[in-house]
Amino acid sequence: MSTADPPLILVVFDLVGIFVFAISGALVAVRRHFDLFGVLVMAGTTGLGGGFLRDVLIDATPPAALMDWRYLVVPVLAGLLTFAFHPTVGRLERQVDVFDAFGLSLFCVTGALKAVEFGLGPIPAALMGMVTGIGGGMVRDLLASRPPVVFSGNLYATPALLGAAVAVGLDATVLPLGVVVLTAAGACLVLRLLAMVLDWRAPLPSGPANV
Repeated sequence: MSTADPPLILVVFDLVGIFVFAISGALVAVRRHFDLFGVLVMAGTTGLGGGFLRDVLIDATPPAALMDWRYLVVPVLAGLLTFAFHPTVGRLERQVDVFDAFGLSLFCVTGALKAVEFGLGPIPAALMGMVTGIGGGMVRDLLASRPPVVFSGNLYATPALLGAAVAVGLDATVLPLGVVVLTAAGACLVLRLLAMVLDWRAPLPSGPANV
């Protein structure tokens, strides 16, 4: 287990991902007519949920969000901006979906690399990266009483798992950390954007559902 401070590049990518996911959570809250407190809660849980879950599962406690003030300020800022300017943010929803894809890409990679740092093997670390990427969105959708996006059929968890697996694989090489992060995040991002544009979906059960 490692207790050293994470590299700055991973912290930056983490915070950017938190900001993007927090905006998506706050926008859902605004459209559900939540008050300001509800918007901030949704922003926080969406932005921090995946990282909280990862840190608890790999015994990286207290979670990073409770040890570094920046992890708490970023989702609050995203929530306040969305609450104040939600008509503009709403008109940019397609762009928000793209930013969400960027957030997914960043989170799955930083989550996987942190799991490796705490001694997990390649497969568990890749799974932790996927959990980090999809966890916040699942919490957001459950709080908003809607089916989680990850279960909608559109490829979401698969790109996260791909990015996490690439990160774990490249981390075992002599490549610089920046190259590892950008390459792995790029793999996730490309697959996620292609799935959005081409409507790629995971297989669904055939035949009638009332079995």
